[in-house]
Amino acid sequence: MFTRWLKVVATLMLFASWPAHALLTIEITGGSEAALPIAVVPFGNEGFAPPEDISSIISNDLKSSGRFAPLKQSELISQPHEGQQVNFADWRLLRSEGLLIGKVSSQDGENYQVQFQLFDVYKSQQLVGKRYNVPASGMRTLAHQIADIVYETLTGEKGVFSTRLAFVTEMKNADGSKRYALQISDADGANPRTVLQSRQPIMSPSWAPDDNRLAYVTFENAKSEIFVQELSTGKRQSVASFRGLNSAPAWSPDGKKLAVTLSKNGNPEIYVLELSSGKLSRVTHNSQAIDTEAVWMPNGREILFTSDRGGRPQIYKVNADGGRAERLTFEGNYNASADISPDGRMMTLVHGVNGKFHIAVQDLETGAVQVLTETRADESPSFAPNGRMILYATEQKGRGVLAAVSVDGRIKQRLGESGSAVREPAWSPFKK
Repeated sequence: MFTRWLKVVATLMLFASWPAHALLTIEITGGSEAALPIAVVPFGNEGFAPPEDISSIISNDLKSSGRFAPLKQSELISQPHEGQQVNFADWRLLRSEGLLIGKVSSQDGENYQVQFQLFDVYKSQQLVGKRYNVPASGMRTLAHQIADIVYETLTGEKGVFSTRLAFVTEMKNADGSKRYALQISDADGANPRTVLQSRQPIMSPSWAPDDNRLAYVTFENAKSEIFVQELSTGKRQSVASFRGLNSAPAWSPDGKKLAVTLSKNGNPEIYVLELSSGKLSRVTHNSQAIDTEAVWMPNGREILFTSDRGGRPQIYKVNADGGRAERLTFEGNYNASADISPDGRMMTLVHGVNGKFHIAVQDLETGAVQVLTETRADESPSFAPNGRMILYATEQKGRGVLAAVSVDGRIKQRLGESGSAVREPAWSPFKK
């Protein structure tokens, strides 16, 4: 299994085949016994039929989090669409703690009015209720927004159903040539859109904090090159095209700088690039080691990176303006590809033991490491913006797929894709 670190080392960019235009579907492969029972009643419909089954999207979102156990439709004792139709005693019999109802109406089939109400069944009390006017094209987005509201109301934490995923696919054409695509999708894998296609490899997508820019690496000009692309306009700009390796971009928390790996002076080192001025500052200075895969701490003052300066890849921390690096990982002989939880307390990484590469988390205060996955070829971990889940790439039947695991390891998902595979995932920040 080639991890991203090994790819940088080799600079070979030799990938296994995986087709483009991924259509991801979530498969829950492990859940929590403590999931909260909730009834999501199919929304009522007046006038034109809505283009999306909004209550089904909400139910699937809540189930995919592992925090909720939506009742099956066959178990729903009634189907109220407004508050006055609810008999709370019925729902208490089903031991459902939450009840979501709503309805959709339209006069023209192009614009819809959607309203919902969320109830605490045992208190017989409405917790939240809202009404929206939305075009047909916005129904799926609205469903994710409602799921976020339900999740936050009942858990106290922000939901991530309105966020997005970025990932890379590869298609093998009939003539044997390859075509690569950088794609983004909804957080549930639906609605994939191609951001960039190339006959040359695309690597390391990285979301800007504004949720509107992606940095990535391409080889379209016969060398590695770092681009920044605005998703709203498609406008893109080459920001690093130095001699040698240009790779592994990572945004600073303020969105003004990129930490990058460059070998323009011969050895892969970490640099900080100011995007407005193009000014470069070298962070690491170790000509005997390969330093790469930088990631910023939330404070914006420190950077973590992978280095083999101790003989094997391990994670180190250094001030963003340089200085002495501090080694953070000691358990196992291979630790690479770090990402930081939004609160800065946890680090996820690829933890290798005896040739098997698993996703793990390390408490940055205590140093305690917990291995989260049993699969053996895991790479590219990326925290959800609420810090609850970790998205990563793995292999299934020899083909790359995406998967996710909760930070406690109890909730597991696999984002299956029909007929192809995907890699290099990155979970977006919350929408601004």
